[in-house]
Amino acid sequence: MKNNLDSGWLLSRRTFAYFTLFVLVLFLFMGVLFWKALLTPVETVKGSGDVGVTIPGNSSCTRIGEILYENGLVRGPGLVSFYARLHGLDQNLKPGLYIFNKGQSLPEIVGMLAEGAPDVIIFTMPEGYNLAQLTELLSSKGLADRERFKAALTGAGAFKLSFLEKIPSGVGLEGYLFPDTYHVGSRTGEEQIISMMLNRFKSELDKLDYEKKAAKINLNLHQAITIASMIEGEAAVDQERPIIAGVIYNRLRLGMPLQIDATVKYALGGDVKKIYYKDLEIDSPYNTYRVAGLPPGPINSPGEASLAASVNPAQTNYLYYVARPDGTHAFAATLAEHNSNKRKYLK
Repeated sequence: MKNNLDSGWLLSRRTFAYFTLFVLVLFLFMGVLFWKALLTPVETVKGSGDVGVTIPGNSSCTRIGEILYENGLVRGPGLVSFYARLHGLDQNLKPGLYIFNKGQSLPEIVGMLAEGAPDVIIFTMPEGYNLAQLTELLSSKGLADRERFKAALTGAGAFKLSFLEKIPSGVGLEGYLFPDTYHVGSRTGEEQIISMMLNRFKSELDKLDYEKKAAKINLNLHQAITIASMIEGEAAVDQERPIIAGVIYNRLRLGMPLQIDATVKYALGGDVKKIYYKDLEIDSPYNTYRVAGLPPGPINSPGEASLAASVNPAQTNYLYYVARPDGTHAFAATLAEHNSNKRKYLK
């Protein structure tokens, strides 16, 4: 009887030990998963999710976590407090304007907060962006208030640059803010940002001797920049930009409608991936399928290559082009050849 009791007792102890070990392993596994979730960025690729965040003065560690969570930068509002307190940083997180990225891990974000907000913020305006896209970009980074920025864009007279006097009334600054990477202070105002981008544009015009080259082909500055913006909206590779410029000039010379898809997209609001036949009927001065000649002004901010192409068009007899699947274009001198290209590439 005693041996049976001893055996049962030993079996119970062994079972309890196995159960305890299982529970410990389970807790360890769950802890590893939790720690991995804690450290894993919200997005896996950096550069795709910049977010401007202002941390007010006297914000508690808990409040900072809530702000970061509200902006989609961390997986839970309490994770910041947990991590910061674990590493003794909860009293060291500093207020200010930060540009975080959803591809950053929690340790990287907390490290930036502990180091303090940079005095210099970097933003990049891509070539081909229009003013609406720029407004959203600056707003997302916390660098500009949408309404104040839009208001500042209408006051070209406030920026003392001679080329701005040549912009037709009512057109605005579309096309005149140069696409580039800029370094601004965290307290830089909307007007200062616009002034910086306008001066950068002026330096590009001076470098290209742009206005003089435009005059040689019987264009004023505004017309040339408008053409440059259409080239920017149509071309995917640099070597085709002068050819597309040549097509535009050939059609203008013959009095043909330009039929530039990029202008229709702009008339539709700009953020359009594909246009349909019904879209070609939109009633807009920017619809170059319905309105002859150039649109009232630029449709985006052209980069250096498109600006250069607009005043150095290729000399060809092309009047048409159609996009291939890889983004390049098939050019044609006759409608029959163009229709053949459309049958080949527009499937």
